[in-house]
Amino acid sequence: MLLFGATGDLSQRMLLPSLCNLHADGLLPDALTIIGTSRSDYDDDGFREFARGALDRFLPGDRKDAATIEAFLARIGYVPLDVGDHSSFQALADKIGDVAGGLAVFLSTAPSLFEAVVTGLKAAGLGGDTVRVGLEKPLGHDLPSSEEINDAVAAAFPEDRTFRFDHYLGKETVQNIMALRFGNVLFEPVWNASGIDNVQITIAETVGLESRAGYYDGTGALRDMVQNHMLQLLALIAMEPPTHFDGTAIRDEKVKVLRSLRPITPESVQTCTVTGQYGPGAIGGEFVKSYADELEQPSGTETFVAVKAHIDNWRWQGVPFYLRTGKRMAARRSEIAIQFKPVPHSMFASRGGQLQNNVMVIRLQPEEYVQLLVMAKEPGLDRDGIRLREVPLDLSLDKEFKQRRRIAYERLLLDLIEGDQTLFVRRDEVEAQWRFIDAIRSGWAANGTRPKSYPSGSWGPSSAVALTERDGVTWQDD
Repeated sequence: MLLFGATGDLSQRMLLPSLCNLHADGLLPDALTIIGTSRSDYDDDGFREFARGALDRFLPGDRKDAATIEAFLARIGYVPLDVGDHSSFQALADKIGDVAGGLAVFLSTAPSLFEAVVTGLKAAGLGGDTVRVGLEKPLGHDLPSSEEINDAVAAAFPEDRTFRFDHYLGKETVQNIMALRFGNVLFEPVWNASGIDNVQITIAETVGLESRAGYYDGTGALRDMVQNHMLQLLALIAMEPPTHFDGTAIRDEKVKVLRSLRPITPESVQTCTVTGQYGPGAIGGEFVKSYADELEQPSGTETFVAVKAHIDNWRWQGVPFYLRTGKRMAARRSEIAIQFKPVPHSMFASRGGQLQNNVMVIRLQPEEYVQLLVMAKEPGLDRDGIRLREVPLDLSLDKEFKQRRRIAYERLLLDLIEGDQTLFVRRDEVEAQWRFIDAIRSGWAANGTRPKSYPSGSWGPSSAVALTERDGVTWQDD
């Protein structure tokens, strides 16, 4: 395995700990070696010490077995490389040696370097039929740049050897969406416009810029979160039942949904989207600065976005999908809330019984659970009327399944090594997502839309509440 950007933040926090965990569980091939590369001037021993430091910081305490870590570090080597100097790729090829047994390449670098890396790999003989490449997001900043990157990668790696990472697809709860929908006869008959009133997808963060100021200010919430994670969640919720659980069948159905998204035009962008930027406020009882103060300069970048989307097909005609994401929000939360339609007639109304719509909540983080809110009768003689109350039916994945919860990258890196594309994003999906996002950004530009300020520690601008309440819908904030 070859890791580009091996000394970067993602490598330290996620890639090296994930590979170490796979090694500890005996899931990596015995003969697998891991070669790191970046501009940093390490030799093998220096990089092993670097990796040891990353594992010490980011491995959970119960995974820090000294003998296991030493055995993992013995797999690791390193070659410094200047991507702009193609002659330096030969040293990399010499270090790796024969790739007839397979080579998995992971590019955790700036997308602007993808073409140079792919060209260098191909010239050094590291782009043959036994080589797979994994690409970390973002894949461009709009549709033309995404197409340019994909064309550059495709010059050496065809689609069946290209693995586009979206770490949300490696989360257990995300994969449970498919098990919930297609493994139970209860839900699919009402999983459509006849049974569902609206769908809400929220990814809320309490953190601010942290160490991502340079990247984030040129990207914003719409491109950082909605273009990839949120549209992938939408596609999994909305897709038709695939014929098989494999990469082709599942991705065929997802791309149909993404192509069916109703374009948001300059005329509709003001009523279908909200954009915001966090101001000063309090998180966890502590004062935090505004985005502009953290950045130390004024900025027009959005840190919050809400979108009302529609899918123009038979299953979902007329059902709004509300997407919401932001930084410095009231709570850290990633979840999907499916609100079902009311019963067609309430037999309890004449006796004072009040019904609420059923809601299914699929929580991705910080906890992982599926909760179905249903109506039940309160105990009593009912002489003063029937009392109905909403009660939860809970499936806590943490409690029900005692296995260790794997980092999403563990699953995705193992799938890259083994060549399973089921949980990766295909080129036509990426480009359909960019078409939807580019239309929103064009609408913002045409209308001169600027982010509205919202207090840190809140749920975003007040206009985000109006986005749903115009339709008689309330955000699922409990």
